[in-house]
Amino acid sequence: MHVTLAALPTTDLQETSVRHRLLPAAGPARGLALAQLVNLVGDGAYYVCSALYFARVVGLSATEIGLGLTLAWAIGAPAGVPIGHLADRRGARGVAVALASATAAAVAALLLVRTYPLFLLAVCGYAVAQCGLAAARQSLLAALVPVAERTGVLARLQSTANVGIGAGALVGAVALQIATPAAYLSVLAVDAVAFAGCAVLPGRLPAAVPAPPEPSGAAAPRLGVLRDRPYTLVTLLHTVMLLRMPLISLALPLWVAERTGAPGWTVAALMVLNTGGVMLFQVRTAARVRGLESAVRTVRWGGAGMLVSCAVFALSGVVDGPVWVVAALLVAGAVLLVWGEMRQSAGAWQIAFDLAPAGRQGQYQGFFGMGVPVARMAGPVVLTALVLGWGGPGWLVLGGLLLAAGPAMGPAVRWAEGRGADACPVRRTEGGRGTAAGPPDAAGTAAARPWQPSRYPSPISLPMCPGRLSRWPCPGPGWRTVGMPGDHAGTRTRERVAEYRRGDDRPGARFPSWRSCGHRCR
Repeated sequence: MHVTLAALPTTDLQETSVRHRLLPAAGPARGLALAQLVNLVGDGAYYVCSALYFARVVGLSATEIGLGLTLAWAIGAPAGVPIGHLADRRGARGVAVALASATAAAVAALLLVRTYPLFLLAVCGYAVAQCGLAAARQSLLAALVPVAERTGVLARLQSTANVGIGAGALVGAVALQIATPAAYLSVLAVDAVAFAGCAVLPGRLPAAVPAPPEPSGAAAPRLGVLRDRPYTLVTLLHTVMLLRMPLISLALPLWVAERTGAPGWTVAALMVLNTGGVMLFQVRTAARVRGLESAVRTVRWGGAGMLVSCAVFALSGVVDGPVWVVAALLVAGAVLLVWGEMRQSAGAWQIAFDLAPAGRQGQYQGFFGMGVPVARMAGPVVLTALVLGWGGPGWLVLGGLLLAAGPAMGPAVRWAEGRGADACPVRRTEGGRGTAAGPPDAAGTAAARPWQPSRYPSPISLPMCPGRLSRWPCPGPGWRTVGMPGDHAGTRTRERVAEYRRGDDRPGARFPSWRSCGHRCR
């Protein structure tokens, strides 16, 4: 039966709108979102209570806890690369299920830990499984979600993650209020059960087809991302911008308590504002990102927004006025911070996937994801030294770092794009035309197909991959592919180039968007 929107009650429309904002459409993406939601409810409770559990129940000192967790994440961060490679070769779904089960086992082991060596063993296992699980999930997402929808799906996953962590934090807050060993043990048990559920849900998703094995004697190394210098630079710049992660949870609370006269509840309000802003507006922000060019531009604006937020936070420590003025400055800085954070995240997702070669998403996403644990390890040291040690100037130095990383992302992305120019499936041949790499033949090699003119009526006829628009069209002289490898000195006017950059994916469009194709020229 067909039901119009007008026939639905207002409350149903609101629920539908909220569900659409938080969850992807029905299908594999929604399954991934539900698995992550269950996982992060447990993790949110764990993050709130784990430190006190280790101190009050296990009996560890603050130094032992800090050293143990730092060691664990130092081991876990690089583990995402080989585990991601395993997901590429053996199937991401099975690897994700195994790693979620391993994480559940590691959390369950923490229930029994009462000595420092066993604590180290358990937290190292937890960190390795967590980093590997993140890489396997990204590989699974790349296999099950169309290229054009990935950034939007990741935005919804981020919104869902904030809901899960917030709900878990409420559970953890109850345990903190009770403050008994049984309460802390209950939280860890909830986290273990959540990861067990996270292991069950992906098993219901379609199986991801593993990448074909690399031929013997192939020139490319097995873990090629470790030798991919352009992608390494992109990851490094991304890691610098991730220094904003401990900002809202560590540096800002300390700044409010020690350098401003704002009331204590201001810290909680800023955290709620950050979480709610991401939950409500991350999807809308990510909708503006449609390709590498818009992703780089979005990251650049994100860096600028975070610089301004740092300047406002610095001002809150020196302004001489009523408490409400200081609180207003802190709220304004938090709004600017979440505005920049959402843009940086949306652009980074697009960049990470678009620059990764097909069939190697797991290892590349595992490498790119190293920025998160590295920022968690280095961020507290850097931020406390700058913000609390230097005060206002330290805020400006931090903002300058975040700003510099944004514009630097453009040249780094162009360098990373250029590394695949020689492997582009649209190749030059005689007469200024090219051939496109077709599907593998019986011998396993790619058969060459002549390029086909675009199905769109256009004075500029673009070459086609088999059935789809090539990502990097480069058929011969007289062409200029803007911002992509394989450029040639062209004769198109500036207006026509600008129109091509914007692109138009509607049927019959004069200048179809190169972003509409998911073909990987790698």
